[in-house]
Amino acid sequence: MSIEVQRLSKFYGSQKALNHISFSIGMGEVVGFLGPNGAGKSTLMRILTTYLAPSEGRAFLNGFDVESEPMSVKRSVGYLPENNPLYEDLYVKEYLAFQCRMHKIGFDAIPDVIERVGLGDHQTKKISQLSKGYKQRVGLAAALLHDPEVLVLDEPTTGLDPNQLAEIRELIREIGKNKTILLSTHIMQEVEAMCDRVIIINKGSLVTDKKLDDLVEREEQQIEVEFDLAVEEQLFKELPHLIRTENLIDNTWNLVFKTEKDMRSELFDFANRNGLKALQINKKTQNLESMFREMTRK
Repeated sequence: MSIEVQRLSKFYGSQKALNHISFSIGMGEVVGFLGPNGAGKSTLMRILTTYLAPSEGRAFLNGFDVESEPMSVKRSVGYLPENNPLYEDLYVKEYLAFQCRMHKIGFDAIPDVIERVGLGDHQTKKISQLSKGYKQRVGLAAALLHDPEVLVLDEPTTGLDPNQLAEIRELIREIGKNKTILLSTHIMQEVEAMCDRVIIINKGSLVTDKKLDDLVEREEQQIEVEFDLAVEEQLFKELPHLIRTENLIDNTWNLVFKTEKDMRSELFDFANRNGLKALQINKKTQNLESMFREMTRK
């Protein structure tokens, strides 16, 4: 396995940031790592890249223990942290040469990496002169320089415009053909476009770990319905295949059914039987964003 996490926990004083998390990622997988702010994503990424030590449990990258073999881990991983610390007084090419010296490798990789991340027209500029999006590209270039087997990317598309997003998305997909990528982002569309699998954590605990195609159950449907009068929640129990109800506002409800059958006709009949009028009935598509919200607000 490229990444293996075994019952990993991290404490900050009495606060538990990670709670016995376990998962493994194989070579060539592009995995979206999701969670609300404060869920523990950055903490876990810092442990995997040896910037933090775990309080309990173990973690391995390419078979190397992050605690006992940190230098081997650093040689195996490319890391783009969320805040992307850069020496802004250096020129782009100068900064990448500095990174090469840190990794004790030659400068031959610089032209190729500059081309791959789209920095060709900016390589002679000072980093301080670049937009936030191009600074992200510099950070990504630095993570790729030593040709690591694993990439850990914390919010890599922050600050990019739509054209840059498409270019970086394509680059990450291309890199993912022969490298393992753990990608944290708040942009669900980017996960759907780039990732094969999704790991979600909430309040330091693992919530789900599934293939992206398996995460959204195709037979589950959500219907938003507005009635002309108030409805007691217990009345919905007569509806077949109903698994969840949520009162959104006043007489508007979100109803979740587990069936492939379109339940809108059932709701019309339900309204007629109970002396109600259905003012609107909208079938909502279940996507990654709606699943994420449901899983992390519990």
